[in-house]
Amino acid sequence: MTNAGTTVTADLPTPAVRLPRRRGIELTLIVVAVLLSVYGYCAVGLAKSGTVPPGAAGYGAGLGVLALLAHIAVRLRAPYADPLLLPIGVLLNGLGLVLIYRLDLETPGDRAAPTQLVWSTLGVGLFIVVVLALRDHRVLQRYAYVCVAAALVLLTLPVLFPAVNGARIWIRIAGFSIQPGEFAKVLLAVFFAAYLAANRNALAYAGRRVWRLQLPTGRVLGPIVAIWLLSVGVLILERDLGTSLLFFGLFVTLLYVATGRTGWIAVGLLLAVLGAVAVGRLEPHVHSRVQDWLHPFASIDAGHGPNQLAQSLFAFAAGGMLGTGLGLGHSVLIGFAAKSDFILATAGEELGLSGLSAIFILYGLLVERGYRAGLALRDPFGRLLAVGLASIVALQVFVIAGGVTGLIPLTGMAMPFLAQGGSSVVTNWAIVALLIRLSDSSRRQYDIEVAA
Repeated sequence: MTNAGTTVTADLPTPAVRLPRRRGIELTLIVVAVLLSVYGYCAVGLAKSGTVPPGAAGYGAGLGVLALLAHIAVRLRAPYADPLLLPIGVLLNGLGLVLIYRLDLETPGDRAAPTQLVWSTLGVGLFIVVVLALRDHRVLQRYAYVCVAAALVLLTLPVLFPAVNGARIWIRIAGFSIQPGEFAKVLLAVFFAAYLAANRNALAYAGRRVWRLQLPTGRVLGPIVAIWLLSVGVLILERDLGTSLLFFGLFVTLLYVATGRTGWIAVGLLLAVLGAVAVGRLEPHVHSRVQDWLHPFASIDAGHGPNQLAQSLFAFAAGGMLGTGLGLGHSVLIGFAAKSDFILATAGEELGLSGLSAIFILYGLLVERGYRAGLALRDPFGRLLAVGLASIVALQVFVIAGGVTGLIPLTGMAMPFLAQGGSSVVTNWAIVALLIRLSDSSRRQYDIEVAA
């Protein structure tokens, strides 16, 4: 209509815009990740021998092919997935191979990089299988009790085998070894997410109120608490305190997310402190680690030389802000766990505080993207599963980094993707695959509505 010479038109609805798939961004970031890994591999060779390692081309080609196959799987089956998840996994895995190769040069009798590359190949293979075969993450909710039964079996098996370095967490047969607890954590995350999603209303609103905390009825909370106590009890029997702490943190986190009750965080922290004090006093293996944490330089004062924690602190101090450079540090002095528990000390010494901060940022982005996918999902199971998987990575990084820097006592876990450990790298690739499936679902639901 017109009014005083001015034309007024009705506001037209803004057309909905389809979300971009961003697979080109993912491919570009993967290329950057592979190039950075190859550069690190070459830098180690130049620092140690003055020449580019003869296997640099093969290493780059192998890592590049694995990353490309994973990218193709995502492009085919999860085109809406977050473009940062896969490149972060490739870069962390590639950097881990570089650090292990660097330490291999100092220990000619213990070559771990080739084995780690084989495990990385298996991990990427599992990643591709999960992305291609799992069309809908909600299918996993049907197998919640199968997952928890399998998890308990996996946790119990190491009891039948001899202890290694004071802990019964390995299965060793004919030179082949796996750590079942690594796979059990993903299965328990699926069970916790499924059970809490099915009973979230009863957990949040039923039961008695004690102070400011709404306590659910025993019929609802009892089964999941029993499963958690059983799993933690087995881990304490095996002296795997790191994984037991991880399961406890996962349980409390998902219980808080499912109910929205902040009181569970306070209860969780209180129980964690009480449990840590009790185990630290009663278990000799844990007690010795607590003493090393409280007095890291006691062995030096006694004239026995620095222990592993002291050597780790020396490595971080030697790195300074910019590091000594790849291949130029002395973190191999840490000893037998330099490639596993204490590999972060090598990164701190040779990459410095700046490089170490970049690694932590990569982990932070991986966790944040997992949480973002969970927040965008509308089904409770998918939301809890995304939060649980991302929390596994966050808790592992905190526990391991805190142990090797002296913030908390050592636990003996493996740094995700970086540390030597086949079971760990395979499991972490499975976690990334599930997060990619969840992020694809979170964005796909929006595009389906726009198309409709």
